[in-house]
Amino acid sequence: MSKELIIVIDFGGQYNQLVARRVREANVYCEIHSYKTDLEKIKEMAPKGIILTGGPASVYKEDSATYQKELFELGIPVLGLCYGAQLMAHVLGGTVEPAPASEYGKTLMTVDQADSKIFKDVPTESTCWMSHFDYISKAAPGFEVTAHTANCPVAAMEKAEDKLYALQWHPEVLHTEYGSQMINNFLYDICGCAGDWRMDSFVVESIEKIREKVGDGKVLCALSGGVDSSVAAVMLSKAVGSQLTCVFVDHGLLRKNEGNEVEEVFGPNGPYDLNFIRVNAQERFYGKLAGVTEPEQKRKIIGEEFIRVFEEEAKKIGKVDFLVQGTIYPDVVESGVGGESEVIKSHHNVGGLPDYVDFKEIIEPLRDLFKDEVRRAGLELGIPENLVFRQPFPGPGLGIRIIGEVNADRVKIVQDADAIYREEIANSGISADLGQYFAALTNMQSVGVMGDERTYDYAIALRAVNTVDFMTAEASEIPWEVLHKVTSRIINEVDHVNRVLYDLTSKPPGTIEFE
Repeated sequence: MSKELIIVIDFGGQYNQLVARRVREANVYCEIHSYKTDLEKIKEMAPKGIILTGGPASVYKEDSATYQKELFELGIPVLGLCYGAQLMAHVLGGTVEPAPASEYGKTLMTVDQADSKIFKDVPTESTCWMSHFDYISKAAPGFEVTAHTANCPVAAMEKAEDKLYALQWHPEVLHTEYGSQMINNFLYDICGCAGDWRMDSFVVESIEKIREKVGDGKVLCALSGGVDSSVAAVMLSKAVGSQLTCVFVDHGLLRKNEGNEVEEVFGPNGPYDLNFIRVNAQERFYGKLAGVTEPEQKRKIIGEEFIRVFEEEAKKIGKVDFLVQGTIYPDVVESGVGGESEVIKSHHNVGGLPDYVDFKEIIEPLRDLFKDEVRRAGLELGIPENLVFRQPFPGPGLGIRIIGEVNADRVKIVQDADAIYREEIANSGISADLGQYFAALTNMQSVGVMGDERTYDYAIALRAVNTVDFMTAEASEIPWEVLHKVTSRIINEVDHVNRVLYDLTSKPPGTIEFE
């Protein structure tokens, strides 16, 4: 794995994970750390560069997130973004104050110093993404102003001899036209990175590390059949072979017929040499979820039952030392682990774990990877493309695609509707253009008329998004004729549904899943 490291210091900004994502895209490994991380620890990590993220506060307020001046005196290149830019100015003697006019969204930016390394191959004028109510009114001593906008005289500043750079805008957001170029310039021309973060080396070294960690121990893998757990299972299989047992828990919250499909792929008749155990625990999960409507509580219940089932299976097969889970980076981020982001939702394999887990250690080989990196790892492991690029599916399954109480009847409604939706998307030939799509069951019932009779039944919500990294997403524009056909089929073929809605919400402010 890569020996060079970029540290992203998190000040609580909404785009902090995108910063890391863009760095990874440039084949440079990075990690996110809180602004509370001790300076000595940062020095020990010996990063090639440091990026300061945005944040929601004002840097000049006493209780705002900050960092000590010595960070900028390490001789390590630092790039401040938005709040990070203002923090650099504030700590080093510049002036930050409320802006006469706030800037939000797409803004025309003008480069004042074309020879600046950060603006190599960036036009004099281009669009950037602004989101600030404070601004740098006076650059820090020794800094040169390198860009401006109509309302922001110090939109960028730098002290090139000390390798300190500040951008008021968000280059990590796709709306900034040359954002990736600016980040690449920082990584390669300023930090001197080699760009040796490669998925082939990640896979090889991960397998070696797993083999070393496990030794002659026994491993139990939580296999859901989804992309993440499938990649984790195959990686562990290559690392420890027959020491691995894969337990597939059918919690009754899977897509239609998915339990049998998972068994066909990973079971004894499938292409993989796994010790595969299927546990049919549908009624057990439905019983635990009876009467529960609060989303976080549902997630916690599902997560805890998963662990309880695994513990029971572990006892049946004898001593088990390690539990493997397909946790990935967005799961960790949205559970509020590692940085300063607010908890968005618990994930059953991160924040949903109970206090007591009956294993020596949990192995999460994909914990540092974004979804597209997981897919690349899957291809490196030789997993067929149709499995690697299958639709993402959350660990809690349909439990978070059913608003309100979960029971067998409601599960069947959403399974049937979702199967129709996925079938028609596939028939239309547009599936490759969509990041994720599914049907969810709302908790809304409304009046309808079917066969000249009054009905009072549920509304199904259809969701489809375009996304690169699953940290942000835009609603997809599904052709009307496809939506019309899906709606007609669902209302006519699925019992207890008399209305179909299409969700146009982006992420943020929404999430991709409903709960």
